[in-house]
Amino acid sequence: MRLLKSFRTIGLLSLLMYGTYVQAQSNPKAEAVYGDGANSFSLATGSPGELGLLQALGEEFGKRENAKMVWIKAGSGASLNQLKNKQVDMIMVHAPAAVANAIADGWATKRTLIGSNEFYIVGPKSDPANIKSATSGADAYARIAKAKANFVTRGDNSGTHVKEMDIWKQAGVMPEGTWYIVTKDFMTASLKRANAENAYFMSDSSTWVAEKSIAPNLQVLYRGDKFLVNTYDALVAPVGTTPGQATAAKFIDFVASDSGQKIMRDYGKNKYSEPLYNDAAYAKKYVY
Repeated sequence: MRLLKSFRTIGLLSLLMYGTYVQAQSNPKAEAVYGDGANSFSLATGSPGELGLLQALGEEFGKRENAKMVWIKAGSGASLNQLKNKQVDMIMVHAPAAVANAIADGWATKRTLIGSNEFYIVGPKSDPANIKSATSGADAYARIAKAKANFVTRGDNSGTHVKEMDIWKQAGVMPEGTWYIVTKDFMTASLKRANAENAYFMSDSSTWVAEKSIAPNLQVLYRGDKFLVNTYDALVAPVGTTPGQATAAKFIDFVASDSGQKIMRDYGKNKYSEPLYNDAAYAKKYVY
């Protein structure tokens, strides 16, 4: 247990340090803008932007509040540091322990649970490590390591990567070797790499539902461990510290409202026949 706690602490520190490194290289770059209102605010996040959820939320909020959302594409570690450094007004991240630390340290406020998805372990249809019969995420990882089957990791200290490393620690494995392939890239690009390498990969369910066509060689081989449920929090800078803080705080209220939560739980149904995210009421069952 002590080793797991120490490993988790190291992971959180790495997540924040990596984000600091990224931001030292350049100022945040806008990936997209949603809405054309006078009240502008900036938001850093990763997959919810890649998959279009931000656009759906941002455009509806923009009409209601004469607002404009500037999306900065960043993983959870970089997003947290952008907020800490007052480079963005708000963030949406899946890194519960780091979020709790940010609130305790005082540079983030208004922590709001907004929804969730879950992680799937996808891999080659031949399943060389036989993870289909695994009893947990950690058991699946232990089988992959024992088989030295190709495994793709983002390796970027994002929330996904920190979760992955927690699972390796539960499995009693420090992954290394030619079978462990590091991309330093976002979810969709890493999924595409896993397909090319005929490798296992931990994909969030939202990305898998929306992007599985880019990975025809892979299929979902393990899911269902409660530890793999992935909760999202929204955070905003303290009052008066960033230009769009007030509008960002209103956006969080909108996402948490009945209207915002309906968008969250329905998003993707029309295109994919199933939603990409669960709402906050569902996510609350998996907060730990």
